Amino acid sequence: MAIYKLLLPKMGESVSEATLTKWLKTVGDTVQEDDAVVEIATDKVDSDVPSPVEGTVKELLFEEGDVVQVGDAIALIEIAGEEEEASAEKEEEPASEVAFDEEPQAVIPGIEQLTQPHTEETVTPIEPIQKTSDSRFYSPLVKSIAEQEGVRPEELERIPGSGAEGRVTKHDILAYLSAKGAVGTTPVVEEVKSDVRAVGSEGRTGVPPARFVGDSGEDEIIEMDRMRRLIADHMVHSIHTSPHVFSVVEADVTDLVHWRNKVKNDFKKREGENITFTPLIIEAITKALKDFPMINVSVDGYNIIKRKHINIGMAAALPSGNLIVPVIKDADQLSLVGLSKAVNDLAGRARANQLKPDDTQGGTFTFTNIGAFGNIFGMPIINQPQAAILAVGTITKKPAVLETEHGDVIAIRHKMYLTMSYDHRVIDGALGGSFIRKVADYLENWDKERII
Repeated sequence: MAIYKLLLPKMGESVSEATLTKWLKTVGDTVQEDDAVVEIATDKVDSDVPSPVEGTVKELLFEEGDVVQVGDAIALIEIAGEEEEASAEKEEEPASEVAFDEEPQAVIPGIEQLTQPHTEETVTPIEPIQKTSDSRFYSPLVKSIAEQEGVRPEELERIPGSGAEGRVTKHDILAYLSAKGAVGTTPVVEEVKSDVRAVGSEGRTGVPPARFVGDSGEDEIIEMDRMRRLIADHMVHSIHTSPHVFSVVEADVTDLVHWRNKVKNDFKKREGENITFTPLIIEAITKALKDFPMINVSVDGYNIIKRKHINIGMAAALPSGNLIVPVIKDADQLSLVGLSKAVNDLAGRARANQLKPDDTQGGTFTFTNIGAFGNIFGMPIINQPQAAILAVGTITKKPAVLETEHGDVIAIRHKMYLTMSYDHRVIDGALGGSFIRKVADYLENWDKERII
């Protein structure tokens, strides 16, 4: 019998690690080809890892809750065949072990292959990874954050890692930077069991949150779930990174509302799904981004990255109460029908927890519809590394003064607030205000005779 090493597969651009949330197979279980072996979670999306081979689970190399790097062996599967042939095949053709991507799995420098010395079928044991300045592994994401924030190599060495084999995760370095910014000096970072450092009751970061129970002793302490902790960490990082500025406009969307009411039934019969206001607003955003391309940017140190593609992130609320942002790629290239189908598809798969890792990556601008909850307007937090996020409130009927050829009149109109938060490092008030006004103009000047 031979041993097949199941690797944590590549899960898309910028994803370098994942948390093993639940083993679906145990030692001794039989697995068929494409059977899911373990559920994983990244800072982008939840997914699972299937087995590309048929065999029996020999050993699980990590515990639930462990953070594992892409390319690490996570389980050993006993398969039929000669040991040497199976081992050579996997070394020469690493792509066969990749479940999410057909590209060959790159070898990550500094990581030795995991082995089990007590199992005769496995390869010869090797020395464990040494935690020295020359061999300590840092993911590309951690290195990028360190470079952007000016963290020196020797400073990086002092950060305790909460990942597998003591590796520094994204949350470790972000917590370190947050603590450093709070006290103004290099802090002493203490190890904690969780890889997320919370904001304390006095606004300091890098310390565990205070557990306060009221005088009655009946208050309930609810620990954040994994996704909520990731969201919290991401939001704190965004506020720490970008100086937020806000602009608000009110749009008269009466013509838009009447047009949608006119076409929605025929659209449902023809396409088999609803047309909501979301794709209509996203279309207006993409047009405005073409008019103002310096909104569709990111910041890298003192460089501005002007994005070629217009990829719109669409904030979606999950049944659990958490938030996820699937992305419509090249939204400006889609027709209104295409946008509507993309919106419905991503929203449906988000609610069903069926998004793929690539579905939440590559966004260049984010849109959120807070009007779905009856809110009139809000001030959202920028979704890093983007430079702006736009929110729309609920559409309400209001009396408004209209100018006509016979004089001013008061009429009932459909009104909606649009608010935008943007990074003042690269977007000034004139640019941000002009952009959001342009979005409103596209919505207000909707073609009432448009045919789709």
